[in-house]
Amino acid sequence: QVQLVESGGGLVQAGGSLRLSCAASGSISSILAMGWDRQAPGEQRESVAFISNGGATNYKDSVKGRFTISMDNTKGTAFLQMNNLKPEDTAVYYCRLRDIYARDYWGQGTQVTVSS
Repeated sequence: QVQLVESGGGLVQAGGSLRLSCAASGSISSILAMGWDRQAPGEQRESVAFISNGGATNYKDSVKGRFTISMDNTKGTAFLQMNNLKPEDTAVYYCRLRDIYARDYWGQGTQVTVSS
C-alpha cells in the first residue's frame, strides 16, 4: 500500500507563488517517476508536470516557464514550484507516483485557488 500526502496549497493572488510538496510512504517499489495532476471544477483531470527518476521533465504547455517540478526519488518526495500563478491555475492538485511496474498512485489532493 502506497500513501501520498500533498501539502502547500492555498489561496494566492494572481502573479503570486506557491510551492507544493508530496511525501510518499508505504510499500514503495522503485520509483519510476512522480508528477502532479490537477482537476478544476467541471473539468477532467489533467497532467501538469512529470519527472522521471533520471531527471527528465514534461510540462503542460500552459505552465511551461512558470512551474518547476523536482523530485528526490530516494526519499519519495516531489515538489512543484508554481510562479506567476493565474486564475486558470485554480484546481485541486494531486501528486502522482508511478513505480517500475507502471502502477500509478495518487494522493488526496490539495486545493490551489488563484484570485484575480
